Amino acid sequence: MVEWKKMWEVTTWDKKFSGVDKHMQPNVIKYYYYLANELVDLERSNGDIRILYTTNKVAYTNSIDVEGTISEGEVVTIPWGGNVNIQYFKGKFVTADNRIATSNNIDYLSNKYLYYWMLSQKDEIAKMYRGAGIQHPSMLSVLSMSVPIPSLSEQIRIVGILDTFTASIENLKEQIAQRRKQYEYYRDQLLDLEGKEGVEMKTLGEVLKSLKTGLNPRKNFVLNSPGSENYYITVRELGIFDIVPVEKTDKVSDEALELINNRSNLEVGDVLFSGTGTIGRTALVKEKPTNWNIKEGVYALKPFKEVINSCYLIQLLHSNHIKDKISILIVGDPIKSVPMKNLVTVSIPVPSIQEQQRIVSILDTFEASIQNLEAQLSQREKQYEYYRNKLLTFD
Repeated sequence: MVEWKKMWEVTTWDKKFSGVDKHMQPNVIKYYYYLANELVDLERSNGDIRILYTTNKVAYTNSIDVEGTISEGEVVTIPWGGNVNIQYFKGKFVTADNRIATSNNIDYLSNKYLYYWMLSQKDEIAKMYRGAGIQHPSMLSVLSMSVPIPSLSEQIRIVGILDTFTASIENLKEQIAQRRKQYEYYRDQLLDLEGKEGVEMKTLGEVLKSLKTGLNPRKNFVLNSPGSENYYITVRELGIFDIVPVEKTDKVSDEALELINNRSNLEVGDVLFSGTGTIGRTALVKEKPTNWNIKEGVYALKPFKEVINSCYLIQLLHSNHIKDKISILIVGDPIKSVPMKNLVTVSIPVPSIQEQQRIVSILDTFEASIQNLEAQLSQREKQYEYYRNKLLTFD
C-alpha cells in the first residue's frame, strides 16, 4: 500500500520560504551558509568535514577551520540558484547556499528513499527553476509535490537495490579514473624521447606540409540562409581523437562551405587542434569532409606522412612535455590563443615511423580498455535509470 503526501507534510527545510503559507512550514532547521568562494579557500586535502557545494564536487575541510559553523544530519539538497542538482549526505558538513531538506520522521519516510524519489523527478523539479538570469526554484511548487510513500520495509528494499547500482557505477567511474591516470603516465613516459638514440628533434613546422585555420563565418558569409544544411566544427567540438557531436545551431550554404573548403582544404589524416579559447583539444580527420569544415580558431595540421604519424602527433600534443612548451606561447587576454606562427616553432621528438607506430599501438590498447569501461558505465547507468523509474513509479 502506498500513501501520497505533500512534500511539506513529511519534510522540514532550512528556512521559511516567501510565498509559502505558514502552516506548510511549522518548523525549520537552520544551517550556517558560506559563500562559494569562501568554501574554496577552506578546502583541505586531509579534511574530515564534508563541504556540500551546490554541484557534485566532493571536497573536505578541517573541523578546526570551520569551528562553530559545522552542521550534522541526514539531508537532501537542491541548489538555491543555477541548475537543478539533487544530493544526499549523512554526517558532518558545511555548505554554501543549498536548500536543505530532511524527513520529519525517518520511521515513516527514509531520507535516502526521498533522495532517490527526488532524483526520479529531476526533470519536473528543473521546471520549477525560474528566472531570467540565475534561476531559482519555486519552493511553493517543490513543497507542493506529492510524494509516494510505501511501507518502510519497501523503502529499504528500493534503496538497497538502487544503492547497489550506485556503488557499481561509482566503482566503474573510479576504474576509469585510475585507467586514465595510467594511460597519461605511460604516454608521458613513452613520449619522453628527447636525447634518445634514433630520435631527431624537429619543429612542428618541419613535419607539417601546412598549418591552416578556418574562416570566421560572421565576417565572410551569411549564416542560416534558407536551405542551409552544412556546418562547421568549433573548438568546443574537439576531443582527443574525435569530433564530439553537439547540436548544430549555425548552418552555412553550399557556396559558403566551398569558401571554407578552399581556405582549409581538409584531407584524411589531418590533425585538428584548438588554437583559441580552450587550447589543445584535438581530432583526427578520418574521412574527407562533405558537408562540414572548420571555424576560425581550429587549426588544421597537415603532416608529412612519411615523417610523422598523425596519431603519434596527437599523442604528442596531449603529452605534458609538449603542452608545457605550447603553454609558454599562449597570448591574449581574456581570449587566449596560440598564434600559428608560434606553434610551428615547438620542438618535438621524431623517432622512426616504425617506433611511432609501436608507441601508438601501446597507447591505443590503453584507450580501448578505457572505452570498454566507459561502455560498461553507460550501460550500467541506463540500467540504473530504468530500475529507479520502475521501482519509484506507483499507480
